[in-house]
Amino acid sequence: MTWLAKSSRTFGLSFLRMLLSCALLACFSFLPYAHAAPAWAVQVQPSKLVNGGPILFQVKAPVPLASLSGSWLDHPITFSFDAASKIWTAFAGVSIETAPGTYTLNLTGERAHARTGDSRMTFSRKLTVTRAKYPRTKAALTVEGKFTAPSPEQMQQIDESKKIKEDYLNRVTLQREWSGKFTEPAHAAISDVFGSARIFNNGKTSSPHQGLDFRVPTGTPIAAMNAGTVLLARPLYYEGNFIVIDHGQGLLTLYLHLSEFKVKEGDRVERGQEIGLSGGTGRATGPHLHVAVRWQGVYLDPARLLQLALP
Repeated sequence: MTWLAKSSRTFGLSFLRMLLSCALLACFSFLPYAHAAPAWAVQVQPSKLVNGGPILFQVKAPVPLASLSGSWLDHPITFSFDAASKIWTAFAGVSIETAPGTYTLNLTGERAHARTGDSRMTFSRKLTVTRAKYPRTKAALTVEGKFTAPSPEQMQQIDESKKIKEDYLNRVTLQREWSGKFTEPAHAAISDVFGSARIFNNGKTSSPHQGLDFRVPTGTPIAAMNAGTVLLARPLYYEGNFIVIDHGQGLLTLYLHLSEFKVKEGDRVERGQEIGLSGGTGRATGPHLHVAVRWQGVYLDPARLLQLALP
């Protein structure tokens, strides 16, 4: 074999090896991207979580799901699905008693198109809760003696009211009824805020304030803060004329001390609809509207709920 033939053969083998190496390199470089699993996307509102605050969870799953549920601070949470945005949404909250720290949101989804035995998928995310600053002292308030030293007959009324609240307020409707931002029930100044400590009749009784007070005179129209179903509309001992609206996903809004009802239990209401008139019934120092927000037995700050930009 001549020198020229040997050189041609050597060049040809080297060229083939180079082509094979490039092809293998391209294949192996592509494989990780071809098999990379899509990720969960979890958005939390507000971005800074505090004790006593409401939360909106919005989740985009990596694959189509038939359902999505989860748990947060030992509470089950149920998600609703928006087909247009492909986002799962759930309402939740943090008790005012929750200590600052890191807590886990656990999610469980059922695949929409899954093989037998491979339908469930899970995901978890750590979230930090910090301590909010709530006023801890307040001047003494004066109310009728029957609210600080009730008679046996009045104690019976209190017990009956307590049983009604235990029954109705612990009901959880899984289906979401609320839609969009929550709005103020009355356009008025705030006279007391969530979380303040209150002392009645020179220290005979005390209780933390679990809502938001609006300074309105008797007869002021009161509006539903969002869409929902009237769960309760009747007079109770401490609450006076009392309305509770169920917004779904365990979320309730409560309206106390009313002078008149404009809705009845079972009515469907829309955001902004008149539900009653303000007053001073029950344990009240004078005419005003007390509004509370309750999620699965936990009272949340109504002012923080009004700040959320909800879908």
